[in-house]
Amino acid sequence: MTIIGTKMVREDKTARQLFEEVMANPARRKFGFGEKLAIVNVDFQQAYTRIDMFKTAYETDPRQIEYTNTISRLARARGMPVIWSHVAYKDDAGDAGVWGTRTNTEDSLQNIKYGSERHAFDPRCEIDANDLQYTKRMPSAFFETPLNSYLRWHKVDTVVVTGGSTSGCVRATAVDALAHGFRAIVPIETCADKHESYHFANLTDLQLKYADVEPVQTVIDWLEAR
Repeated sequence: MTIIGTKMVREDKTARQLFEEVMANPARRKFGFGEKLAIVNVDFQQAYTRIDMFKTAYETDPRQIEYTNTISRLARARGMPVIWSHVAYKDDAGDAGVWGTRTNTEDSLQNIKYGSERHAFDPRCEIDANDLQYTKRMPSAFFETPLNSYLRWHKVDTVVVTGGSTSGCVRATAVDALAHGFRAIVPIETCADKHESYHFANLTDLQLKYADVEPVQTVIDWLEAR
């Protein structure tokens, strides 16, 4: 039998090594920037960013929030929208759906309650009064939220996705951005996950299929040139 497709590759390279190879040897052209972007900052809440407070928090690049603040500030100054999502549920977790059924401890997802310390945005985030802020219930920042209509109203064609986790809500948001017809860009240093394997495996998959995975400096340079 002649094989023209691919049998699953099995090798001992790490997820980081595979990511670096893909980034060094791009096989497809980029989606690129359009005319107007929005910065969508996903779940910069203390439950996931404050490694000094919560077991559920994680850190990848220690400058993650600094970089996110920088591109948010640049976008805002150019009249481009900045959005911040975070996740929480009502007291009985009845709005968490099946996602809230796997565990039930004080650290469980469905036990992030409205107005709690876990729900609160990290105070290091520079959030402007005119930035869109909202609470979501599922991984994607698009799912049952005002995000899509807000971006359409502001004539956005490019979504820059930051936040955490890379393998969870960032990935889901980037995939949904593409599905809604937006160009998706994921700045590497602005994303975080609990393990480098999950982090780099998902950045690789996003780069190959759904988004442009770029150094944050690429986004900074594009904004500064506007």
